Amino acid sequence: MNIYVGNLSYGVTEDELRNAFGAFGEISSVSLITDKFSGQSKGFGFVEMPNNAEADAAIKALNETPLKGRNMRVNQAKPRADRPPRSGGGGGGARRY
Repeated sequence: MNIYVGNLSYGVTEDELRNAFGAFGEISSVSLITDKFSGQSKGFGFVEMPNNAEADAAIKALNETPLKGRNMRVNQAKPRADRPPRSGGGGGGARRY
């Protein structure tokens, strides 16, 4: 199961997430989402756990618990929705020529 972990302190590391979730079972992967330009954490990430029962236990136990001073938001990740194509350009008003 893919688990969303939000409201993270910017100082949280992937190892710290792995340790927190590892207490509940096997972990396939951990990824913190970072800004592609600065490399700084965006305050959320994902933990993949292959066993759904262990993942459910981790979600119930860790949701709203503190990690480095902030209460984590933990729930099952929703699949990325197909986004409509973005139109190029700036403002949305009528064009003046």
